[in-house]
Amino acid sequence: MQPRLTTELTDARAMRAYAHPTRLALVGLLRREGAKTATQAAAAIGESVASCSFHLRQLAKYGLIEQVPGEHGREKPWRATSLFTSWHSDSSDPEIAAAAAHLDAVIFDGYIEKGRDWLARREQESAAWKRAAEASDYALWLTSAELRKLLEQMAAPTEQYRARSIDPNLRPKGSRLVTILQVGFPAADQ
Repeated sequence: MQPRLTTELTDARAMRAYAHPTRLALVGLLRREGAKTATQAAAAIGESVASCSFHLRQLAKYGLIEQVPGEHGREKPWRATSLFTSWHSDSSDPEIAAAAAHLDAVIFDGYIEKGRDWLARREQESAAWKRAAEASDYALWLTSAELRKLLEQMAAPTEQYRARSIDPNLRPKGSRLVTILQVGFPAADQ
C-alpha cells in the first residue's frame, strides 16, 4: 500500500502529541526508511524500546502511523501513513492556535538544530556537497497574498522529486536525503 501524501492535523491534542521530539523522530524514521519494529526504531533513534513502543502507539492513535497488516509475531512493524504532515497555524480557536504555535516552534527548533549539525560537519563533506549546499535570505516588500504566492511558486519545483520518497528505486546513485527549508515571515513592525 502506498502511503497517502499528507496527513492534516486539525485537532489540538494531535498537534501536541506530534510535537514530542521522540515522536517526530519516529515519524521521520518511518518515512525515510520504511516499516520498523519498536526494537529497530529504538536502535535507530537512540531511545529505549519501551519508550519507542509507547510513542509509536501514541502516533497510531492520531493516524500518523499504523501497524503493518498481516505481520505476525511478538513485534509487529509500524509504518508511516503519509509522507508529510500539515496543520494550520491560523485557527481562531485559541486551543488549536496554541497547539499549532507550539508545534511550529518545535519544528523550527529542529530545523535550527539540523542546520547547526550541518555547519559542524560541513568540512568533512566532499567539495561537491559543500558547493551544492547553501543558505541565503531575501528581504522583499510583499503583501500577504504575494508572500503566499511566492512560497507556493518556490515549492512547486520540488514536486518532481517527491516520488523518490516513496520509491527508493527512483533515487539516483549518490543521492542523499536533503533538507530544504522554506520560511517566509514579515519583519517586526518598526
